[in-house]
Amino acid sequence: MNPAEYENLLRAEERMWWFDGMRDILFRLLHPHAAALSGARMLEVGCGTGYNARLLEDRYRCAVTALDLSAPALRHCRRRGLNSVVRGNLASLPFRSHSFDAAMALDVLVYFPPGSEHTAMRELARVVRPGGLVVVRVAALNWLRSRHSSFVGEVQRFTRSSLLASARAAALSPLRCTYANSLLLPLAAFKFRIWEPLTRAQPESGVTMPPAWLNHSFRAALRAEAAWIASGRHLPCGQSLVMIARTPAGDGLPL
Repeated sequence: MNPAEYENLLRAEERMWWFDGMRDILFRLLHPHAAALSGARMLEVGCGTGYNARLLEDRYRCAVTALDLSAPALRHCRRRGLNSVVRGNLASLPFRSHSFDAAMALDVLVYFPPGSEHTAMRELARVVRPGGLVVVRVAALNWLRSRHSSFVGEVQRFTRSSLLASARAAALSPLRCTYANSLLLPLAAFKFRIWEPLTRAQPESGVTMPPAWLNHSFRAALRAEAAWIASGRHLPCGQSLVMIARTPAGDGLPL
């Protein structure tokens, strides 16, 4: 990811509607597994500034290992008080097989060239114990690429079928896989496919705090999606995809 984005994250990831709302969706999806995640050994790959890792530790009282390829990102993690911070690459994780009860990669696979995400998915599966969880979130639908996509260095986006195919190629069993950030899709389509090309917008971060009223309105849209997803239903299209999968049970105890 573009190193310049870390400062934007520090300013916005606590209160900006997208981060707040997508965390709500993620935690609703994880809720059925909350008891098993309590006290678990968890890996977050592509941890960025460490904000999510701290939330996971606080929410589940689990031990999170935060891994990122960026040295500046890991400095932010240490400032947040994370105890286990590792520099490494998802393409070849520096851990023994079955080292964790769960592994999470939020918006990381989009930086892998098409086809190489299978290697990354296999690595996530490898380091998780039998019957453990692998949690993946990715940007969805190539036609939604934007100036923000270019700014952060995004290489590809996914469909539900392509993400599920990658998971199954890694011998993972998907439990839930749904699109998200769906209600705002018409606005996104107008902005990314009409407005940005029309104005010849240059690559620029989209991680900026909007006016309070707009932040609240967009947050309400994601809150509604979170409630829908928590009821066990999926969204058929959206700007993101979230998947929870299980590693082969083997001799281990399933989550």
